[in-house]
Amino acid sequence: MQDTPNTFDTPMADLPKAEWFAALRDIAEEEGFYTGLGPKHAAAFVEEGDTLLVTFESYQGIQTLSDAGQPLGFDLVRAMGWSHLGVISDGETWFRDENIYRFFDELTDDGFFDEFDKVIFYGAGPCGYAAAAFSVAAPGATVVAVQPQATLNPRVAGWDDRFTDLRRMDFTSRYGYAPDMVQGADHAFVIYDPQETLDAMHAALFTADNVTMLPTPFLGDTVQSDLLEMAVLYRVLAKAGTGKLDTQSFARLMRARRAHPPYLRNLLAVLDRDGRTEMAEQLCRFVVSRHNAPKFQRRLDQMEAQKAG
Repeated sequence: MQDTPNTFDTPMADLPKAEWFAALRDIAEEEGFYTGLGPKHAAAFVEEGDTLLVTFESYQGIQTLSDAGQPLGFDLVRAMGWSHLGVISDGETWFRDENIYRFFDELTDDGFFDEFDKVIFYGAGPCGYAAAAFSVAAPGATVVAVQPQATLNPRVAGWDDRFTDLRRMDFTSRYGYAPDMVQGADHAFVIYDPQETLDAMHAALFTADNVTMLPTPFLGDTVQSDLLEMAVLYRVLAKAGTGKLDTQSFARLMRARRAHPPYLRNLLAVLDRDGRTEMAEQLCRFVVSRHNAPKFQRRLDQMEAQKAG
């Protein structure tokens, strides 16, 4: 593992947007390069090791998810000695921009991705869409996409009413339909909660033989945040980087949800909704035996009182 550059200690949390992008540029130019990609996007590359993590993130998402205000790839540069290419958006753009198309065209033409032993594309939501879509620029890469949209083209996904104001966005030109773009990957992993209907419908469109579905039942609609809170996401990416990610290893990592309050609350709500009182009681007993969980204790007391009455 290589020593990380001191520039990674640059504080970036809560910086105004212009100052944040300037700080990102300074860090990247110290160890790689920084490229502006029009008014809404930028790319920052830090060269460290022979594994490259390509992440798609938004400025707003980084400020919400990272205490340090830094792209999540920076943590894996520190921990794993990987190289990192971060493609950053200002807002939820789905990275549908000619400047980005040209940027990835140039990387491919220059043989940029061929310089690495392993390439992983990662993103969540709109950024998961982008990770899948642009992975075609690096054939043989591994894709990890959390709750990705397949497309917002209303002719294909008109049932998704969450982004109706963006339906005029072009998803039919280059790098457009994410399920087609991952066919050149060595493997693609789609992480989603099957209980979230619209996410599950998008996931179902990823039908290529090289796609593995990694369902996370009862995590809800903020899967990336939950994976981070459970300290699972970086371990998932680390396994993807070593070729050891599969359904079994993911299931073992997801045992962490047994101590994750949002998951436990969601599961209890579903059991109560479905009238599965016996299983709800077993869950409450499990939780209160291991955690200080007043809500579960109250629900357990209520069920015991109903049985006694």
